[in-house]
Amino acid sequence: MAQISVEEFEAEAAAWLEENAEPIKASGEEREIIWGAGEFSVSVFHALSFDEEKALLDSHRVWNKKKAEKGYHAILWPEEFGGLGLTKAHARAYALLERGYVAPDRHECVGVTTGLVAPTINLFGTPEQKERFVSSFLSCEELCCQLFSEPGAGSDLGNLGCRAERDGDEWVINGQKVWSSAAQYSEWGELIARSDPDAPKHKGMTAFMVEMDAPGVEIRPIKQMSGGESFNEVFFTDCRIPDTMRLGPEGEGWKVALTTLGFERDHSATGGGGGKAGGSWRQLLATAQAMGVTGDPVMRQRLMEAYTQTRVEAFTNRRAADLAKGGTPGPEGSLGKLLWTEGMTLMSAVVSEVLGPRLIADSGEWGTYEWGEHVLGAPGYRIAGGSDEVQRNIIGERVLGLPGEPRVDKGIAWKDVPK
Repeated sequence: MAQISVEEFEAEAAAWLEENAEPIKASGEEREIIWGAGEFSVSVFHALSFDEEKALLDSHRVWNKKKAEKGYHAILWPEEFGGLGLTKAHARAYALLERGYVAPDRHECVGVTTGLVAPTINLFGTPEQKERFVSSFLSCEELCCQLFSEPGAGSDLGNLGCRAERDGDEWVINGQKVWSSAAQYSEWGELIARSDPDAPKHKGMTAFMVEMDAPGVEIRPIKQMSGGESFNEVFFTDCRIPDTMRLGPEGEGWKVALTTLGFERDHSATGGGGGKAGGSWRQLLATAQAMGVTGDPVMRQRLMEAYTQTRVEAFTNRRAADLAKGGTPGPEGSLGKLLWTEGMTLMSAVVSEVLGPRLIADSGEWGTYEWGEHVLGAPGYRIAGGSDEVQRNIIGERVLGLPGEPRVDKGIAWKDVPK
């Protein structure tokens, strides 16, 4: 669309939201939390039944389809993909407006589909793949999961062993993936597999798009300690993928994976409503006020530590967004991801001090026992998207210019690396 001012865009979007969504009494960061009223959710990962989680994802499909009629689902994307081709200022203006209206609660699968896989395909996909997937993923008509982690590779994604063997115009996949969020609800998966065991571990991988209901694909949900079953094991047994579904050049899967992980570590997104994983500073403050501890000087200091962390995180993410300039996030994404996980860890510690026994004993009191889902879920993101240690290595080597970690497997064929 023709470039319009942020003010004109904001007025148009406000009118559309007023007509198509149910308003919340107050919007955005200024929304007041009324203790005891409504739903109190601070979970990091969903603890829903299969039907409840599917219904949530279906609501995202409906809402994104409605937004797609106006291009509000992809404000930064060009018109060829159904977007508006506008600026981050326009996207931030819409995001703030949408927070004032009832929208589906956030779900990781939506973020993976629209914020990770769609831009990865846009960078590495063939023209046919871009036409096939990008618009469909941005509108959530179809959903996608990541098929990266493996039980035998730990935090070293480069050591993955799921095999992809060429057979004419097809690839035969055998192996296992784990921690694949929402695989059971997804139509597609972005798969990284070992295509050349004779090459060094970072050189012998290839990326693919795979249908999750294809023959030879088995999905097994994993019960989480927070109660849900969003994560999955995915097994491949002689699963055949046409070469037309190869994403990027053969042997360049590591580059594709790093690009997707770069988007995953980037917390500068300007998307719409749906809440934030793990709750917010305002929910923490409201809990402390309800427990009557805000007059205690030690507790006030702890609360300010948590508040300061959230502000530093926000400023860092805004700076990272400016540095990325719409492209692939660089190592600054690792700093944002590290700050985010450290912030959740700090919030867990502070709310534990605020609540005491109420955190682990369900008395039925609103807004107390619910924090247990945060405390149990927060450690997971210290691993997801690259562990804290991996993030520090990236910052040290790529930002500070420190020497790389010693590697005994450098230049050695993957098949010869001790497992």
